[in-house]
Amino acid sequence: MRFNQIWSGRNCTKAADEWFFVSVPGNIQYDYGVFHNFDDLNYSDNYKQFIPLEDDHWEYRAVLSYDKREDERVFFVSGGIDYKYDVHINGEKIYSYEGMFRGFEVDLTEKLNGREDILTIHIYPHPKSTGGRVNTRDEADQSCKPPLSYGWDFNPRLLNSGMWEESYIETRGKSYIGNTEVMAKLSDDLAVGRVTFNFTCEIPCKTAIYDMDGNLVYEGTDREVTVNNPSLWWCNGQGTPYLYRWEISNESESRSGNLGFRTLRLVRNKTETLTSFPKGRYAAPITVELNGRRIFAKGTNWVAPALFWGHLNEEIYEEHIRLAHDANMNMIRMHAGSGRPKRFFYDMCDRYGILLWQEFPLACNNYVATPRYMEILKSEATAIVTDFRHHPCLAFWCGGNELFNDWSGMDEQSHALRLLNKICFELDYDRPFIYTSPLIGMAHGGYTFYDEQQGGETLRAFQNSENTAYPEFGIPSITNAELLRKVIPEDEIAFPIPYTKSWITHHGFDAWGHQRWLCQDVLARYFPRATTLEEMVAQSEWLQSEGYRGLFEEMRRQWPRCSMALNWCFNEPWTTVGNNTLLAFPSHPKPSYYTVKSALRPTIFSAKIEKFVWLAGETFEAEIWLLNDSPYSAKGTVRVTLTLGEETVELLEWRADTTENANKQGPTVRFKLPKIDGIDRLTLNLIAENGMENEYVYQYRPTKKIVNLRANNGVE
Repeated sequence: MRFNQIWSGRNCTKAADEWFFVSVPGNIQYDYGVFHNFDDLNYSDNYKQFIPLEDDHWEYRAVLSYDKREDERVFFVSGGIDYKYDVHINGEKIYSYEGMFRGFEVDLTEKLNGREDILTIHIYPHPKSTGGRVNTRDEADQSCKPPLSYGWDFNPRLLNSGMWEESYIETRGKSYIGNTEVMAKLSDDLAVGRVTFNFTCEIPCKTAIYDMDGNLVYEGTDREVTVNNPSLWWCNGQGTPYLYRWEISNESESRSGNLGFRTLRLVRNKTETLTSFPKGRYAAPITVELNGRRIFAKGTNWVAPALFWGHLNEEIYEEHIRLAHDANMNMIRMHAGSGRPKRFFYDMCDRYGILLWQEFPLACNNYVATPRYMEILKSEATAIVTDFRHHPCLAFWCGGNELFNDWSGMDEQSHALRLLNKICFELDYDRPFIYTSPLIGMAHGGYTFYDEQQGGETLRAFQNSENTAYPEFGIPSITNAELLRKVIPEDEIAFPIPYTKSWITHHGFDAWGHQRWLCQDVLARYFPRATTLEEMVAQSEWLQSEGYRGLFEEMRRQWPRCSMALNWCFNEPWTTVGNNTLLAFPSHPKPSYYTVKSALRPTIFSAKIEKFVWLAGETFEAEIWLLNDSPYSAKGTVRVTLTLGEETVELLEWRADTTENANKQGPTVRFKLPKIDGIDRLTLNLIAENGMENEYVYQYRPTKKIVNLRANNGVE
């Protein structure tokens, strides 16, 4: 039986005699801040209250409380503690570890005095490598601590630690069922499923499998079970994410969980071929083949949804996953900077049919293979693989983020990546592994609506690209004005947006170049200077919404050469004033969330439009497509109209059909734009039935007057 404990905490460095209440799971720095009445973490630069705590020692303490039968033993069980720590019982050290992703259990029975047993956890200061720049993510290059917490262009520097996963006392008798892992494997012809029950118990146990309706599929004592013609697990949009329920039980205890039957490979994109002799590189295989069917992977990048991730609960995780599912996404890239989420996140993705691209915690650094680092990495990676390899949602492993770039300098011969490949091969043989992202053929970026170095306007730049996958791309918008006023002091609310403390802190300036992510220079290309914060937010939301719509649909048009589109990113860990996200903190959908949801519908009519701004006298062009990434054939009729002010012009009617997981290119509509004063936008409507309609709202200018960059939306 499990017994949660009442824990106290203290800062051993600053106030060794001062104990305060702590939450488990949680982060001890958060509880320290609550105890000391720290100001709102999300407001202005209040996160800096935690900076002086980085090099402190911490301690958890609990006077154990539990009930125990004569024949039972007492264990301390933890799902993970962040990051380097010692465990003591009654003053005696009984366990030490460095890392945060490996759970552990310790038998306390022989160490207990039966009166007032005291369990303590000593937490050492955060690891900081001395080989790089001080106070940057370079300090994470000799640890498995998520580098995001050392500071990123969407995340302030905030290092936390503590008992971030469940930790409790558990009493166990002979009926205890432990070391449980149930693995499902599907034959290549999809006809035979095999289930392996792995567990330990001192007494006999029954095993059972039930279908989704609760009907008994198998019951007995076998540890290897065959399921003929099983229902298959599919990702969102391709079929039902079918889950069987398994159970292990004896006279006193039981364990249960879910399993899914599916096969998954990464294969070369159809337009990519091997080079002729002499042999050389070709684009990395990145097309997902699920249950023998090649699919278009569409979705997003996920980061930790809070700065103190120990306090995250199932409700917060599920809200994010549900929003991704409802936006017609079928894949989430688990960005290396955030490590991994809590265990129940993976159960939810199983249920919602969300494939996970899972990265290990290596990001944007050169992780040099010192003996100590390799020891930690081996232990942590082994724990991650064995903890999650049974999940059908887990698509493939990845060594980390942007490791082959010039700012990282790693390659296939880097020992850390060779180790990860070895661990995945030995412990999860059938699941694919890639070294990093991006690889040859794949692309990261661009990240703004307009960037001269990225090829100018993003719509045209992506139409001219020929990549096999886009694991990261983004377009920023300014956060909703109501949310901004909750984090920016009133005396810093001015217009144009001033280069002041809070705007810098919340990543409006100097996050990725001086102007990012407010992008006032980009807004100045397209709009007259806004006179209110709300007006400027609306301008940026327009660009982000139509930009994301155009990019996602363009990548779908490039199927099967391109087989993946994952925007950067879905969510954020605190309120940024400008970001590429689809959700504002904590989980507020931006307008762009709804345009992406529309762009990712399985079957839609789509328009390929080469630019955002159209002038009177120009001939507007749009190439019409039928996009279909569903497993069913599709057909329909579309009426194409163009609206300018109060005038709507009928341009075309087209009837199209296509097979499953295939697109159809159609005709191009052209219309010479008249001069109409008093309007600033044109709307192209694709009118259709069965949810295949679409709408594009682009900018219209009645004259060729170019907005003056220096006179509009400049930085004060």
